Amino acid sequence: MKRNADSLEQLYRDRYRNFRDIMAGVVGSHDLAREVVQEAFARALREQRRFRGDGSLEAWVWKIALNVALKQRRELRREWSLDEEYEAASHETAPDRDVRAAVRALPARRRLVVFLRYFADLSYAEIAEVAGVSEGTVAATLAQAKEELLGLLDAEEVRR
Repeated sequence: MKRNADSLEQLYRDRYRNFRDIMAGVVGSHDLAREVVQEAFARALREQRRFRGDGSLEAWVWKIALNVALKQRRELRREWSLDEEYEAASHETAPDRDVRAAVRALPARRRLVVFLRYFADLSYAEIAEVAGVSEGTVAATLAQAKEELLGLLDAEEVRR
């Protein structure tokens, strides 16, 4: 039990910003994301006996955080979007803006899987655990997202 608590504390220290930034994409603001992450880790500590060790502790906490975020989002009736405060400063390069816009244009599930893989750096198995899907579905979703992103970015290049 103490080992789980220590591991949760270390995970919080090491990955808080990552959790906050990903959850901000889910709930729409950094402020709300901070609350979501705090609640997720508090729940993980309270319910640490429920962690069976079948998957990684981090994936288990991501699943809790995602559930908290989705509940929060439903309560606030917000659309799944990135908050405008995350838009880069005016000195951001066009390709960065284009990539951000393309990621925002992805359907919610694809966007979540992209965030968990490339921003949270979770493995396919961990993403599958968090999202409640198979690893094959994760792989297929990432392939579809990559194809869609390339299409969106190519279309943006043509418009220039």
